[in-house]
Amino acid sequence: MTKPYADREVWFLTGSQGLYGEETLRQVAEQSREVAATLDGHEVIPARIVWKPVLTDSNAIRRAMLEANADDTVLGVVTWMHTFSPAKMWIAGLEELRKPLLHLHTQANVALPWDTIDFDFMNLNQAAHGDREFGYIQSRLGVPRKTVVGHASDARVAAEVATWIRAAAGLDAARGMKVARFGDNMRFVAVTEGDKTEAEIRLGVQVNTWGVNELVARVEAVSDDDVDALVAEYERLYDVADELRQGGARHQSLRDAAAIEAGLRAFLTEGGFHAFTDSFEDLGALKQLPGIAVQRLMAEGYGFGAEGDWKTAVLVRVAAVMGAGLPGGASLMEDYTYDLTPGQELILGAHMLEVSPSLTTERARAEIHPLGIGGKEDPVRLVFTADPGPAVVVALSDMRTRFRLTANVVENVAAPDLPRLPVGRAVWRPQPDLPTSAACWMAAGAAHHTVMTTAVGIEAFRDFAQMAGIELLVIDENTTTAGFHNELKWNQVYHHLADGM
Repeated sequence: MTKPYADREVWFLTGSQGLYGEETLRQVAEQSREVAATLDGHEVIPARIVWKPVLTDSNAIRRAMLEANADDTVLGVVTWMHTFSPAKMWIAGLEELRKPLLHLHTQANVALPWDTIDFDFMNLNQAAHGDREFGYIQSRLGVPRKTVVGHASDARVAAEVATWIRAAAGLDAARGMKVARFGDNMRFVAVTEGDKTEAEIRLGVQVNTWGVNELVARVEAVSDDDVDALVAEYERLYDVADELRQGGARHQSLRDAAAIEAGLRAFLTEGGFHAFTDSFEDLGALKQLPGIAVQRLMAEGYGFGAEGDWKTAVLVRVAAVMGAGLPGGASLMEDYTYDLTPGQELILGAHMLEVSPSLTTERARAEIHPLGIGGKEDPVRLVFTADPGPAVVVALSDMRTRFRLTANVVENVAAPDLPRLPVGRAVWRPQPDLPTSAACWMAAGAAHHTVMTTAVGIEAFRDFAQMAGIELLVIDENTTTAGFHNELKWNQVYHHLADGM
């Protein structure tokens, strides 16, 4: 199977020291190559694991880290102390490293050959204490990292490394991401605002605004042939309402929607953008609020935030990249309304139009209906319900002194018929239950716009938050309201101290 990030690398760096002599170091190199190859051979590993020569002195370590920083194909580095590598050798290199770090605490053999172990074997296979020396210096320096323990052949180990690689790919997508904002935030709304300068400092994200009529100019330049091709694609991929088909009373609306998609795609491609926002309060000369265009672009991996919400646009893109090649998808979502039947509480989530069809394996239906907001013509949209199964909803909020990720582990469930709700939607049961989930979400000050991902789980966001140096609050099966409030207090103290250090 082709790796989702086949053009990206994770460097495998092995630590030792010259004290052991050439013969031992030759064995170290052979065994570390085998470990790297074993890890790379797992189907779940989404990028290439690239072995690098064994590192035995401070200068070589520092050069390796600088080279990793400078190589845009490198997502991160995996380190393993095969033997004892005195940790002061690693100080200069670790202080230079700007890529994510995973410490693999492993060894060459799975089981010990109890009957034949001698001190030559012990001398060669001493990662058990070599890695502890390395763990000390990482903690002493305050280096963010993930530690994975176990043999490289273990499927659990491979899965943990794969999740970390996906998080590293998400961070890489954020660094240098360009977000195009058409219009500003929805008027008077608080949570969709945020510090764009701090976002570029923390995440590397560039957020800038373009007048919506610059987009309109691209839309007006779309050829009839391009519109014809998109309309044909719609009819091939979706169940298109009769009124939207050729000869139908609303066919021109479908063509207008296709022109918006083609123009929007051209604008994003020409500008090198991977995420965007719009606002129903500022549509300029667009004939309708973009619906099907936004839904399809999200399904392709673009980030999107409604009503000018650039933070959600960034997070949709990050989640889409982290989930590349996995079943499921990522989408803008919003907790809209509840079923408060005691013991059976559910959340119905949707947005006006913009939920990604990547959340379903069913064939979506293209429909047109009035939208009593925005003052434009009726918009075309895809109608469907997200597939049942595990998911995560996560929001990014600006808490003035820091960015905060709040994530809730949820389970999408089969929805009843919703014949009068013609939008993309999802119905889910939050962990540990709706009252606890909602109370904790609001205590965190988390946003009403979220990202729903059905491709990656909560661990990817843990890894991402650690790499990015931003706060993460998780609401899951173990959450209690009292415990969550305590975590908020502890985090407040920690982040004030950490930011001041």
